[in-house]
Amino acid sequence: MSRYAEVYDRWLKDPEGFWAEAARDISWYKLWDKVIDPYAGQYGRWFEGAECNTAYNCLDRHVEAGRGDQKALIYDSPVTQTQRSYTYAELTNEVATISAILTDLGVGKGDRVLIYMPMIAEAVMAMLACARIGAVHSVVFGGFASSELATRINDAKPVAVLSASCGIETARVIPYKPLLDKAIELSEHKPSACLILQRPQAEATLIAGRDHDWAQLVAAAKAVGRKSGCVPVAATDPLYILYTSGTTGQPKGVLRDNGGHMVALKWTMPNLYDIKPGEVFWAASDVGWVVGHSYICYGPLLHGATTVVYEGKPVGTPDAGAFWRMISEHKISVLFTAPTAFRAIKKEDPNGEFIGKYDMSCLRTLFLAGERADPETIKWAEAKLKVPVVDHWWQTETGWAIAGNPVGLGLLPVKYGSPTVPMPGYKVDVLDDKGNPVGANTSGTLAIKLPMPPGCLPTLWNNDERMRKSYLADFAGYYSTSDAGYKDEDGYVYVMARTDDVINVAGHRLSTGQMEEVVAQHKDVAECAVIGVADQMKGQMPAGFVVLNAGVSRDPKEIESEVVKLVRDVIGPVAAFKNVMIVKRLPKTRSGKILRGTMRQIADGESWKMPATIDDPAIMGEITEVMQSRGLASNQA
Repeated sequence: MSRYAEVYDRWLKDPEGFWAEAARDISWYKLWDKVIDPYAGQYGRWFEGAECNTAYNCLDRHVEAGRGDQKALIYDSPVTQTQRSYTYAELTNEVATISAILTDLGVGKGDRVLIYMPMIAEAVMAMLACARIGAVHSVVFGGFASSELATRINDAKPVAVLSASCGIETARVIPYKPLLDKAIELSEHKPSACLILQRPQAEATLIAGRDHDWAQLVAAAKAVGRKSGCVPVAATDPLYILYTSGTTGQPKGVLRDNGGHMVALKWTMPNLYDIKPGEVFWAASDVGWVVGHSYICYGPLLHGATTVVYEGKPVGTPDAGAFWRMISEHKISVLFTAPTAFRAIKKEDPNGEFIGKYDMSCLRTLFLAGERADPETIKWAEAKLKVPVVDHWWQTETGWAIAGNPVGLGLLPVKYGSPTVPMPGYKVDVLDDKGNPVGANTSGTLAIKLPMPPGCLPTLWNNDERMRKSYLADFAGYYSTSDAGYKDEDGYVYVMARTDDVINVAGHRLSTGQMEEVVAQHKDVAECAVIGVADQMKGQMPAGFVVLNAGVSRDPKEIESEVVKLVRDVIGPVAAFKNVMIVKRLPKTRSGKILRGTMRQIADGESWKMPATIDDPAIMGEITEVMQSRGLASNQA
C-alpha cells in the first residue's frame, strides 16, 4: 500500500510543519526565524533567517560522519575511453582546492561564476566549489554558440569563467576556447579571469593576464595545502542561475536559493526515487540542464548516494547497449533519463537485443522526464527492462518534480500518459481562460497554487517584473506552468502539451500531444512530432513527422496512410489529420526536447532563427526540404 495519500494530506494540512520536519535532514549553521515568510519575495521565501552551506551538506558532513571512503562520484567517458571515481573524502579535497583557487582569482560570496564545460567530473567540482564559498554559479551548456554565451555573460556579469579546452560529441571534437574568446569579445561585461582545463583532444591557447591553466593552479594549491572552508550563506541567498533553453534576446535566468533547494531535493531522494545512501543513482543528463543541476550534482550528494557523470550518448558511443553497459558495470540502482533517449535506443534496437548482453539485476527503477513520455515508449521499456517505469513532470523553474509516482512511499497504479499525482508542496489545479478551476477530465492550463514549495524559483535573476509577467500574472494566486492538460477523477495529472501546442482546427481545440500518443502506437514508428500548421480554411491543421524504427523497409506511403487511419480511428475525423511526413530524424535540443516551435515557424513560412540549443543544425535543412516537398514552408523568409 502506498503512503502517498497520507503524506500528501499531512502536507496539505500543515505545510510549514511538513517542510520544517523535512529540513531536519539538512545541517544548518543557524535555524530559521520563519519556515516561510509569506510577505517576502514574489510569493513568500522559505527558511528566512537560516544560514547554511550547500557544499558542506553535499560533502563535508558525510566525511565527518565517517563515510569519507564511500564512492561519491563516478566519471565514465566512452568517447575518451576514460573512467575515474572519487570517494567523498577525495571529492571534498578536490572541491576545497578549486574553491581556494577561485578565491585567489578574486571570487567572493555573491559573485557570479560562469561554468562552460563538457560532461566531465570537473564540471560538478566547479559547481560545488562555487557553492562552498557562497559564489553563484551559472552553468552554460558546453559548445553553446558565442552570441548566446555572450548574452549570458552580460546578464550574469561573472567575475570568472571556468571552462575546458574542448568537448567531445560522439566522435566530433568541439574546441570551446575559441567560442569562449569570441563570446567575451562580443560581451560588454569582461570577466577578470578564466580557468581552463586543458584536454589532450584539443589544447587551447591561453591569453596572458586573463587565462589560467586549471591543472597547474590545482597542482600548486595542493603542493602548499591550500584549501577553502565552507562559507555560511543565508538560506535565501542564490545558489545558481540557470538560463532557460532556447532563449532569444534577453535571456531568462531562473534563480535557485540554497536552503529550500537542499530541503526539497533531499526529500525527493528517499521518498520519490527510493534511493538509499551508498547506492548508485544515475541521471543521464547534462550539467547544462536543470536535471544535471538537481540530480547529477546536488540531490544524490545531499543524500550520501553515488552520482554518475557520463560523457557519452544513449546510442553511438559505441552502440545501443551503452546505457546497459553503464548500469551493469557501475551497479546502478536507479536510472533517470529523457524519453528521447529511450526512443533513440528503441529505434536502433527495437527488439532490445543488447539488453540481454548485460547483467542489469541491480536496476530497480527507470524514471523518465524532460518531455512527455508517450505510452508506447513506457510499455517498451517495461517489457524489455522488467522494472517499474516512472514518468514524472517538472520544469527548469521548479527544480524538482511537480507530479510523479513516489516509489519510496509505495508505487501507485500506473496510468499510461500520466505522470501520476502532485507531489507534496504542489497543489495543482486545472484552470480555464478566466482562472476558474474546471472539473475532472476537462482540459485547461495546469497551474500551481501559491506559494510554490521549497526548491522552486523565488524569482528571475535581476528581473522581478519579468518573473511576475511570465509566471504569476495570468491567474491570481497561481503560478502558471504554461502546460495544458487535465486531471482525472482520481487526481492523476495529464500533461498534454505546452499551451501554445494546443491547436485550433475549425473551432475545435486539439492537443498535438494526444495525436503524438496515437501516432507512436504504430508498430513501425520510433518517434514522432505533431505541429499545427496555419490553414486559411480551418485556422490550423495538424502535420505529423515520423521517424521509423531501424530496419523498416516498407513503402513509406503505405505507412503514412496507416498512421493517418490510426489517428482518425482513435481521435476521429475532427482531428483533420491527413498530412504525415516520414523523416530521417527530428530537430532536438541537446537535452532531447523536440523543437516543435521552430518546425511550426518553418511550416508556416515565418522567419525563424536557428535555436541556440539545437543538437545538429543540419536537421533543419532536412526538415525544410521534406516540408517543401509537401507544399509547406514555400514562403519561408
